Amino acid sequence: MEKMKAQYTGLILVSGEDRPGITEALFETLAPFSLSIIDIEQVVIRSRLILTILIALDPAHADAVESDLNEKAASLDLDVAMVFSEQEGESIAAKTGLTHVVVLSQDLKPGSLAAIASVIADTGGNIERIHRTASFPVTAIECVVSGAQTQELKNALTPLAAQYSVDIAVSPGGLMRWAKKLVLMDVDSTLISQEVIELLGAKAGVVEKVKGITNRAMAGEIDFEESLRERVALLKGLPESVLEEVRAEISLTPGAKTLVSTLQKLGHTVAVVSGGFIDVIEPLLKSLDIAHYRANTLEISQGVLTGGLVGPIVDRAAKAQALRDFAVIEKVEIEQTVAIGDGANDLDMIALAGLGIAFNAKPAVRAAADSALSAPYLDSVLYLLGISREDVEESGKGK
Repeated sequence: MEKMKAQYTGLILVSGEDRPGITEALFETLAPFSLSIIDIEQVVIRSRLILTILIALDPAHADAVESDLNEKAASLDLDVAMVFSEQEGESIAAKTGLTHVVVLSQDLKPGSLAAIASVIADTGGNIERIHRTASFPVTAIECVVSGAQTQELKNALTPLAAQYSVDIAVSPGGLMRWAKKLVLMDVDSTLISQEVIELLGAKAGVVEKVKGITNRAMAGEIDFEESLRERVALLKGLPESVLEEVRAEISLTPGAKTLVSTLQKLGHTVAVVSGGFIDVIEPLLKSLDIAHYRANTLEISQGVLTGGLVGPIVDRAAKAQALRDFAVIEKVEIEQTVAIGDGANDLDMIALAGLGIAFNAKPAVRAAADSALSAPYLDSVLYLLGISREDVEESGKGK
């Protein structure tokens, strides 16, 4: 894209106590002049207004514009500053190749933002805009960056996440950021707070044995199918009635319901794939209106768990295949898929997805994912997709 030709511009900065009518009064002051609005940004923080306006105008009108604005600002008890110059008239709206950097933290410190800004500058990037997308339950800040290669910037920013205890997500801008998506989630310790196999193990009095095998499997130390069959064998003899008991003990991860309902209202599809058991989680998934799901099936004979499984095992490769299959069903390109998980069993689907997110995950999974979330709120995923907390609250008003 060719840059716009040089033109005489005026940058106007207005600040002061916010109240109704200010924006109207300022633009009414500019209306009599023959000028054009190139760019504009307004924000209100703690009842304080900051408004910036970039205009193109005839140099002969600069003094009159400045005089009229100063007079209007004084009558409104506002501060105003103006800079006039001849320069390129390009605004952020005309720029392409923008990258979005989202920073999330439960306690955001200045030092972390300083380090992030330094890395952006070192990679040749320029921060065009910064805005807050959420203040609860985490603070989410989004920077729109020009002039940087997305992958290079991601590689440079990744080490800062652990150093400053923040989550950093880097993604390309453009129209496809808002296209229909398929979001595929793991269940245990992702959609729900518990590990179902451990709840069942507690019923059989073997929970510590089960936990030990689970930890080794999730860390990738042993084959998932082998570990699953070993754990299920420990459940042999449990009455089928314990499944209902375990269903009652399951609780959604904080923010899970908000994530699912918001994505569904925006036209995205939420699906689930689990190395756990469909016998336990299916009622929960139906209550969330999740239509696409896969999980393992416990073998039950004469009302008792046999210690075996029925059908194919949902392992690491099967999870990635589920992502492919659900994407075909929903007519979504694989680049427009999102995979969320926490363990080694999720690595293939995280690598395959257009955006792989590690949620409170093991180190190996965090290292492999495009983005990692450490705060215990699943709806933080929305901020990585460019959805603000205000959008979330607005979408919930129709309930």
